[in-house]
Amino acid sequence: MKLLRHGAPGAEKPGLLAADGTIRDLSGHVFDLSGAALDPDTLARLGAIDPATLPVVDAGTRLGPPVSGTGKFICIGLNFSDHAAESGMAVPPEPVIFMKATSAICGPDDDVIIPRGSEKTDWEVELGVVIGKTAKYVSEADALDYVAGYVVSHDVSERAFQAERAGQWTKGKSCDTFGPIGPWLVTRDEVPDPQNLGMWLKVNGEMMQNGSSKTMVYGVAFLVSYLSQFMSLHPGDVISTGTPPGVGLGMKPPRYLKAGDTVELGIEGLGTQKQTFVADI
Repeated sequence: MKLLRHGAPGAEKPGLLAADGTIRDLSGHVFDLSGAALDPDTLARLGAIDPATLPVVDAGTRLGPPVSGTGKFICIGLNFSDHAAESGMAVPPEPVIFMKATSAICGPDDDVIIPRGSEKTDWEVELGVVIGKTAKYVSEADALDYVAGYVVSHDVSERAFQAERAGQWTKGKSCDTFGPIGPWLVTRDEVPDPQNLGMWLKVNGEMMQNGSSKTMVYGVAFLVSYLSQFMSLHPGDVISTGTPPGVGLGMKPPRYLKAGDTVELGIEGLGTQKQTFVADI
């Protein structure tokens, strides 16, 4: 099942993508796709609905982030060995964890705002994991039972803010619109192996990243279990699991985004995003 939210920012309604490619409205069956709607029983109920019985949403309607009310947006740094190498950093002996402000979350095709003073805005396609039920001290063997599904996550970064402003990575990761997710939440039953998904990203039509989740250092099940040892993971929380090589920081010389650039990205089976980067005013 591919769940989504459609409509204007702040007024999105729940929906799903039908097999025929139409968007169908779920407002008559669930109030919103917040964490409370992501528990296994609710997902099973929604999955039993015949999409043909649901109202069709107009083609071209904006898609918002597929999950609302996310409490934590947790990111994993340097989780691809080849990306760590291009960044000039060693593969960490344990996952590097940082937070991205939830106010950065936006729709998959919304404009991304380059913040004032930015000279090093960069791109990162990532596999996002959405939690479906509270996880605390869970084992790696059981960890995927706590996952509602997966999303495409664009971990936009401002490298100078991240590494040159005397602080943790969070300040370079949390600018408004720096967290596009979607277009939809693909439920776990449709992703039998999250460690075998092709991932790609283009800037102005030029392929920059072309990798696979199979080269992640720490896989999804390990990460869910690992994080749950330090904090409870709640329904609707998003874990962005790291990026393959090909980011602007790793180029020689480095290459960064400017106003007017377009970025397209996608993950096998999870859909695609497309953003135009614009200057803050």
